[in-house]
Amino acid sequence: MSKASASLLPPQFRQWFKSRGWRPREHQLELLAKAQAGRSALLVAPTGAGKTLAGFLPSLVELADMRRKRPHPGEKAGKGSLHTLYISPLKALATDIARNLEAPVQEMGLPIRIETRTGDTPAHKRARQIERPPDILLTTPEQLALLLAHREAGELFKDLRRVVLDELHSLVTSKRGDLLSLGLARLFSLAPQMSAVGLSATVREPDDLRRYLMPQRAVDSLSPDLGWSRDPLHPAQVGNTRLAAGRVARSAGWKAQSRSASSHRSGTKADTGDLSPGRITPGPSPQGGGEEALADLVVVQGGARPDIRMLDLDERLPLAGHTAALSMPAIYELIRRHKTTLVFVNTRLQAEYTFQELWKRNDDSLAIALHHGSLDVSQRRRVEAAMIAGKLRAVVCTATLDLGIDWGDVDLVVNVGAPKGASRIMQRIGRSNHRMDEPSKAYLVPANRFEILECRAALDAVHEAAQDTPDARIGALDVLCQHILGRACAEPFRLEELYEEIRSAAPYAGLTWEDFEAAVAFVATGGYALRAYERFAKIVKGKDGLWRVRDARVAQQYRMNVGTIVEATMVRVRLGKTSRSRPGTVLPRGKVLGEIEEYFAETLSPGDTFLFAGEVLKFEGMAEDEVLVTRATAGTDPKIPSYEGGKFPLSTFLAARVREILSDPFEWDRLPPQLTEYLLQQRRRSIVPGARDLLVETFPRAGRFYMTCFPFEGRLAHQTLGMLLTRRLERARLKPLGFVANDYGLAVWGNGDIAARVGREPGFLDDLFSEDMLGDDLEDWLAEAALMKRTFRHCAVIAGLIERRFPGQEKTNRQVTVSTDLVYDVLRKHEPDHVLLRAARADAATGLLDVKRLGMLLQRIRGRIIHKPLDRVSPLSVSVMLEIGRERVYSDNADEILAEAEAALLDEALA
Repeated sequence: MSKASASLLPPQFRQWFKSRGWRPREHQLELLAKAQAGRSALLVAPTGAGKTLAGFLPSLVELADMRRKRPHPGEKAGKGSLHTLYISPLKALATDIARNLEAPVQEMGLPIRIETRTGDTPAHKRARQIERPPDILLTTPEQLALLLAHREAGELFKDLRRVVLDELHSLVTSKRGDLLSLGLARLFSLAPQMSAVGLSATVREPDDLRRYLMPQRAVDSLSPDLGWSRDPLHPAQVGNTRLAAGRVARSAGWKAQSRSASSHRSGTKADTGDLSPGRITPGPSPQGGGEEALADLVVVQGGARPDIRMLDLDERLPLAGHTAALSMPAIYELIRRHKTTLVFVNTRLQAEYTFQELWKRNDDSLAIALHHGSLDVSQRRRVEAAMIAGKLRAVVCTATLDLGIDWGDVDLVVNVGAPKGASRIMQRIGRSNHRMDEPSKAYLVPANRFEILECRAALDAVHEAAQDTPDARIGALDVLCQHILGRACAEPFRLEELYEEIRSAAPYAGLTWEDFEAAVAFVATGGYALRAYERFAKIVKGKDGLWRVRDARVAQQYRMNVGTIVEATMVRVRLGKTSRSRPGTVLPRGKVLGEIEEYFAETLSPGDTFLFAGEVLKFEGMAEDEVLVTRATAGTDPKIPSYEGGKFPLSTFLAARVREILSDPFEWDRLPPQLTEYLLQQRRRSIVPGARDLLVETFPRAGRFYMTCFPFEGRLAHQTLGMLLTRRLERARLKPLGFVANDYGLAVWGNGDIAARVGREPGFLDDLFSEDMLGDDLEDWLAEAALMKRTFRHCAVIAGLIERRFPGQEKTNRQVTVSTDLVYDVLRKHEPDHVLLRAARADAATGLLDVKRLGMLLQRIRGRIIHKPLDRVSPLSVSVMLEIGRERVYSDNADEILAEAEAALLDEALA
């Protein structure tokens, strides 16, 4: 560290570092220098490099200096002003950072006030934070949206100097990132002096994050050849899309379409009055020149190489299933041998199961806790506090603890199940030994033999420090609608000014006036087909030309429904107590244990049992909006909650690596013997496909005909492929009866002999798997698919078409479903180009249906389909055949049932 660099730190801070036995790191001082120059920056650093301190150090130095001087001339006496805003993707992370930040503040005696603001913050404290803001406020994207929609937003943020975006790589990949980008654009408008700091783990494309941190120079809004694709699900438009700041970079898909004045949707302009943009001049780029603005980049090299291994069992793993039941004794032994262990799982269902199984083996009475998003906030906070105090030996957790929690005593991470993504597993590994100069220690625990392949691919990726972070997003239109309403709640706006502000957000830099106009028209009237219904009119245009919220009730509804996370409606789980005066009556007198999905509660009958919060509970009934339960007697078999949240598809990057390992017999030497033996059995019985090939096997079984194929492209793409294949097989009169899919392959069965058809028509499979299935077949299926309605439902809730919560009441999941399904049918018939239908189709392209990835798959296998007709099931097909009926097995002996089915199928395959 040079003397010039060290001189950036005031003596008080240098002494504090010295008292801790630390020296300021170069990247921490570099961020301090950039902050003093008023520049925004992205810090890319490995876990334990001191990212958080680096992000806050400039603010602490500035605030300490300000307190030594007179108050800022613009400050009101006694009120103070907000200096730094910290945005975290997780409530737990914001709380953890606030606690860690208090240490240097208290130890240096700095008169700096630090507070958190999340959904758990009491209402009176949230109100006080607006009236008397702290110096540093730590919050979430949703709370930022609420603050910006407040009438006092301008006053609150006018003196803001810095915004710190933590774990930025995880924020920008979803609609939460879209909402945050719009909030960031608004902050730059309210506080032009503000700079942004992004903190991120290693990413594949840092320039995407650098654009995100900067107001972008808007492209010419009247250019006729820029804009969102009107049909993102068209087969020619399922390739990669890259939206660069200030331009739309077009690749094989999502081609921009020419727009003319005559292409406006019927009635849109009339719905909202005169929306023409007039003369709009691109705004200045505050940092850097040229078309796109990039934040400065600071990269920290080095760090200890992680010590990560695959758990090797003597037991033979099953070919399907995700419980990892055979590994539970070994996981418990790892917990026993280490100080503190984080046991990560991919779903909340797995979390409940794993926690229960570990406690069954806990003869040493180790302190093992459970942490996931459906548990009551007080229980989550108790677990976090116990971790901080070093009182726990292990925590079974989901993605709620994926990011940034700085628990230095964690010396081991165990990931149960396949990691699904290289970047995700590297993030989780970093929770162990949260220090840059010490290796993180972790075990990957495959639950079945196919997951061994995935874990092997992930280990290779970690060794190479390879990343599979997604491409930059195009901003979602439903999120844009929500933001427009929020802006109106804060203060009246002019369309032209709002349009330019929105396009300064990187995900929306290519937004056309026509798409903006459609979003405004929706917020103002609901759109052409819904304009007759007054309840859909949220904003109105005044005689002064300004747009404002219609009334206070609309503003209140917005505040109650803000955000982009749409999960199933939740109901609280309350522990009941048996009435002494009325035997057999259970009263809601106990504590709240957490929440479960409403649809799951509706399937329960009194006396049913289920596993939740680490206990077997007995369902007693519904008491208003709560599930009333009692503790079940020991030895009771539970039904496990089928949570919707928390399932990850296999990443494209890892899928390609799995195919490469599978196709190269020399790679098999690095695999456990049980998997090598399995692949050799497959090669003797059938074929092991090449990395770019698609193996299709056909065989008869139990009076039906089966077709299995193995694209290795992830569950979502396979499910969509299965749906489209069954439609094509129906048209070919092959009478399909159903299909199943997993991350690796799918199976279709029916009464028609596909192998015989291929024998008569050699080109049949090429036609069956041709790319044109993403044309009319996809359109016809979407017209009747419940999945598309579900996608639309999510967009409708985000955009504010349907509010989940009203003052004093909350809609049930069934009410929301009925409402949105009716609107969906109306719009498809009368306004098929409605902005929310387009938003839903865009979501389907990359989300629920993963049509984009399916298109890439169909392009990859063109001319490379290998058909292997068999007289019975092959070893490879056993894995996907076991998916048939698996969803219906919930009991404690589920693994035994599946093991019996697997043994029978393998005996048949190898006979």
